[in-house]
Amino acid sequence: LKRAARLAPAPCRWNSGLPMNIGVLFVPQQEAWVVERMGKFHRILEPGLNFLIPLLDRIRYVQSLKEIVINVPEQSAVTLDNVTLQIDGVLYLRVMDPYKASYGVEDPEYAVTQLAQTTMRSELGKLSLDRVFRERESLNASIVDAINQASDCWGIRCLRYEIKDIHVPPRVKESMQMQVEAERRKRATVLESEGTRESAINVAEGQKQAQILASEAEKAEQINKAAGEANAMLVKARAKAEAIQLLAAALAQQHGNAAASLSVAEQYVNAFSKIAKDSNTVLLPANTGDVTNMVAQALGIYTTLTKPQAVKTQDEMPRTHEDSQPPATEVLKAEQGSSS
Repeated sequence: LKRAARLAPAPCRWNSGLPMNIGVLFVPQQEAWVVERMGKFHRILEPGLNFLIPLLDRIRYVQSLKEIVINVPEQSAVTLDNVTLQIDGVLYLRVMDPYKASYGVEDPEYAVTQLAQTTMRSELGKLSLDRVFRERESLNASIVDAINQASDCWGIRCLRYEIKDIHVPPRVKESMQMQVEAERRKRATVLESEGTRESAINVAEGQKQAQILASEAEKAEQINKAAGEANAMLVKARAKAEAIQLLAAALAQQHGNAAASLSVAEQYVNAFSKIAKDSNTVLLPANTGDVTNMVAQALGIYTTLTKPQAVKTQDEMPRTHEDSQPPATEVLKAEQGSSS
């Protein structure tokens, strides 16, 4: 009863009791019958038809060559950081040598189960609680290696060992849950900060690109504006040069001086009229009512400005007639006397 309480239900190595020797026996597949002759090991019957001598030969053990599954009962184990755990597992075995399994140990399954429990406790004592959950595969492999080293002389080989459940104390479980929540909050905060950083970087990059594009646009605008102003100045200068050339050609023609004198007189009169409209304080000659005198003054100024050209012309050509207009000096003296 004590042994049955320690072990969970598992398939028995004996099918339905030991078969009787009737001389002719049929051994099922994946079974090995151990035969003793007069109390001493004789041979192992293979699957199929076999013949034995009644009364002398006796079938002593029936070993199953199939894979056997054994539930390892729950047990307590202390980790490296002094945390008590309740762990149970599943053990997968196979009988490799029926002779050693029959005569090497009294109860192979029980022996392997106890070995698995002790090996599990010793392996858990080398690991901390966090590593127990992370390294379950390596823990299972270590237990399998330890069982195979000890069970080799028993004719049994451990194929796999799997931990089914790990029960943690309630307070430790609460602490682990708090740790997990804190870790998740930390990850969320880190991810949020990284998102904020990426967003700020993207905004800064956008502003930088916008400023660069705006400066390039302003630069292009200034270049275009300067080019336009330069072209306009060139066009104006060319137009002015052409106008001067046309004016010079017109003055060189016959009666050009008379036409220029008339134009100067008209501009002189229009200038006085514009000054009278735009300003309250006007400087006028003494005889503003005498238009003829004003025209004479304008013609005198024009004659003074064109005198060098006239002197050059007189040097080249003989003088035919005297100038009808008074000299510019006399005109200026007359203007000063009238103004005083």
